Amino acid sequence: MKIGLDIMGGDFAPKATVLGAIAAYKALSSDQKLVLIGDKEIATSILHENNFSPDHFEFVHTTEVIGMGEHPTKAVIQKTDSSISVGFKLLKEGQIQAFSSAGNTGAMLVGSVLSVKTIPGVLRPAMSTNVPKLEGGFGILIDVGANADCKPEYLYQFGILGSLFAESVYKVTDPRVALINIGEEEEKGNALCQAAYPMMKETKQFNFVGNMEGRDMFGEIADVYVTDGFTGNVALKMAESFYVVSLKKGLKDEFFARFNYEQYGGSPILGVNAPVVVGHGISSPEAIKNMVLLSKNMVESDLINKIKNAFQ
Repeated sequence: MKIGLDIMGGDFAPKATVLGAIAAYKALSSDQKLVLIGDKEIATSILHENNFSPDHFEFVHTTEVIGMGEHPTKAVIQKTDSSISVGFKLLKEGQIQAFSSAGNTGAMLVGSVLSVKTIPGVLRPAMSTNVPKLEGGFGILIDVGANADCKPEYLYQFGILGSLFAESVYKVTDPRVALINIGEEEEKGNALCQAAYPMMKETKQFNFVGNMEGRDMFGEIADVYVTDGFTGNVALKMAESFYVVSLKKGLKDEFFARFNYEQYGGSPILGVNAPVVVGHGISSPEAIKNMVLLSKNMVESDLINKIKNAFQ
């Protein structure tokens, strides 16, 4: 298995990404190889500074970087030698089995759709994240930003994607899928939720348990929480703030500590033809390591083929 890592993506790249690669290498088995995509000279310099041999990695040298503020589509098309564009080229050609980056999220979404493409039958790929539960473990929130505007059938498909991800990668048996709404009653919600509810209620493709209010997101009502990307991103950013606020207030609490994004590594783009993971822009070496390990787990779980089978 070869896992591609964009070492130029992220606010603290390439130092944080290369240090994260070192940490990931120590957690991988001998038959799992990391391919570092970016400026090889800078990467090898950082490795030597940390007394770590470059021979532990494969390198694909690139000369361009897609910045965080650049237009995603234009950047991917015009910067063909950027670390993100080259990473997707390698993924499309099968030279790597997974690709991850803490760089421009929009570019990662565009690159996924333009290169490895959307799985036939999937209307829109979605991004997910982990949300800790009070009693331990975590739930899967989907979508968290890929689709700000959604149709009812998108939410229905997010339920399939989230359920397969929870079951395959995290070994959750028969994941419970809930629709995030402003009330538990079936008739509650805006036009989108009211139209999506009956589709999800009648399906046999996942275990739908009904509507769920935002206050129940940290409880045991469900394992997968479905919503549109606008609402999901707002919920994600608020959840991330809990950890920051607890630190500022000097609170030491196990539950709030589990809101630390570093533990989860990144958000997978579900619904495309290869494992792709997007990391947080402020990713630390620990977050980079966990992003790589999530990519590995997605390959090992055969998640992509399971999604393909579900959408045949």
